[in-house]
Amino acid sequence: MTGRVLVVVPTYNEAQSLPGTLARLRAAVPTADVLVVDDASPDGTGRLADEIAAGDPAVHVLHRAGKQGLGRAYVAGFGWGLERGYDVLVEMDADGSHQPEDLPRLLAALDDDGADLVIGSRWVPGGRVENWPWHRLVLSRGANTYTRLAMGLPVRDATAGYRAYRARVLARVRLDEVQSQGYCFQVDMTWRALRAGAVVREVPITFVERAAGRSKMSNRIVVEALVRVTGWGVARRAGQAAGALRTAMAAVSGRRPSRT
Repeated sequence: MTGRVLVVVPTYNEAQSLPGTLARLRAAVPTADVLVVDDASPDGTGRLADEIAAGDPAVHVLHRAGKQGLGRAYVAGFGWGLERGYDVLVEMDADGSHQPEDLPRLLAALDDDGADLVIGSRWVPGGRVENWPWHRLVLSRGANTYTRLAMGLPVRDATAGYRAYRARVLARVRLDEVQSQGYCFQVDMTWRALRAGAVVREVPITFVERAAGRSKMSNRIVVEALVRVTGWGVARRAGQAAGALRTAMAAVSGRRPSRT
């Protein structure tokens, strides 16, 4: 069984979209709890989340002192959930781009497929994106292709931000060492989960571009992802080369006749 589920929803200036997203989420998975992680949103998102939480015991709010980035928001939310004994922790955007109605299928895959991490994927058969301009499509597909080739990740949508983790996997991942943000955070967490022995599955979703508010995507996030993924890819290749060299040297040493 999936167990206790906590959906972590980071927010920064999401007052327009948060109420509708939470209402849909609570309807789609009534048994799940929700943690809104707000970075002192100037538009009052944190106060609005507190008002919603006051009327719904399944909704919780974690206030942070200022805007510290998506990755740190999720790490803080994961830590909050692990301390309180949740079995599954979910990443989901507040802006409505991640359809709450897709969450039951992600959770089902944890049990049906024996997965430790389930990714809501745009780029597997059945997945799709609505209302994106062509350059965003090219960027996302290109970033995922580059990531897959550079790092050897067996995942079609490593940059996806809609995902469900079993707590046992997050407990094995060194969350205190995760510093990456944006696209890069998702790649980093996928890589760490796989290295921790996680079984990863992808479930097709429909990603819908936000209808309200402003996208948090920036050139800085793209550059960070490119630099970090390239560095991880180079390190991986170097490790493979070093391993091959050690194997070759061991083979040569084993064939060398002993001197008497």
